[in-house]
Amino acid sequence: MTDIPDSEHEAEIADALREAAAFRATGRATINDIARIAKVSKKTVSRVINESPLVKPRTRHLVKAIIAELGFTPDPQARALALRRSFLVGMVYDNPSPQYVVNMQRGILDGLEDTDFQLVLRPVNRGDANYWHRLRTFIQQHKPFGLILPPSVSEDEELVDMLREHEVDYVRIASVELDTPGRMIRTHDAEGAAQAARHLCSQGHVDIAHIQGPETFRSAHERRAGFVRGLVEAGRSLPPAMIAEAGYTFDSGLQAMERLLYAKRRPTAVFAGNDEMATGAYVAVRKAGLRIPEDISIVGFDDTPIAGRLWPGLTTVRLPIRDMGRAAAQLLLDQAAGKEPREIISFQPEIVVRESTAPPPAN
Repeated sequence: MTDIPDSEHEAEIADALREAAAFRATGRATINDIARIAKVSKKTVSRVINESPLVKPRTRHLVKAIIAELGFTPDPQARALALRRSFLVGMVYDNPSPQYVVNMQRGILDGLEDTDFQLVLRPVNRGDANYWHRLRTFIQQHKPFGLILPPSVSEDEELVDMLREHEVDYVRIASVELDTPGRMIRTHDAEGAAQAARHLCSQGHVDIAHIQGPETFRSAHERRAGFVRGLVEAGRSLPPAMIAEAGYTFDSGLQAMERLLYAKRRPTAVFAGNDEMATGAYVAVRKAGLRIPEDISIVGFDDTPIAGRLWPGLTTVRLPIRDMGRAAAQLLLDQAAGKEPREIISFQPEIVVRESTAPPPAN
């Protein structure tokens, strides 16, 4: 049997659409209403919605026509039940910054508010020999409705392949485009870092250093590349001696700043790849008996809550992390409802100037 309806089937569809049109004027349709109009079981309607192969073509055609006429949008929670999945949305992350994780978590919870879904956190270490086994076990045991993947987990193509294998919906958050619009939120980290460079150059700084995030994070590379681009635009450069790699943590930022302070040529300004490292840099500067910003200007990245609580307040590049988490949760729910955005959702960074930056000290 083909998907092309015969005349008898066309008449059946026409009758059903007339009934659906009349019903639409009375209120919002449910799966029960679709089943009644199509003269099939509720289970059959659910199978059509979830693209089950266990439905005859002409029945599928009829049900889909009724759904379109009614303007029916499937409920993600109903889909979870149909797929026998839990009401858990997982956030799998390996980001070592607690500020980032908490902000992302709050945003996801905002997006899941007024639903029956619950958030479960799954920290991972991609360098762990048992990384894959633990993740697979987590998915098999919890049967999550979907996963939200912040960087750098979002960059793991093998993980994405495994989620597809297990038919688990997901949303990736990354600084570059990695997936289709329905599964992707993009941040423009390179542009944010370029803004940091422009700001420091506009202050008159020449000896500028960078505390870079870990090599395993694409965001670290994007931020460094954007920072270099901004420096070059202003006729500046970033010599290798002015780069100190760290790990997106407070302690690593402190140690990286100490290395820069005792280098042959001490910088007058430093761009740290995130606010955690910038906070560590504050401590190193003060331990050395120097002042911020009179002796050294510092810029961070993310604009986590700690940036506004430091003294002096930290100039930083703002990424709306909580808004990103909220958008990721909504995108996950939209996937289940069959909604596909035409373009990738993206968030533009902006520099927030506070008291930690000033012109360099006079020679």
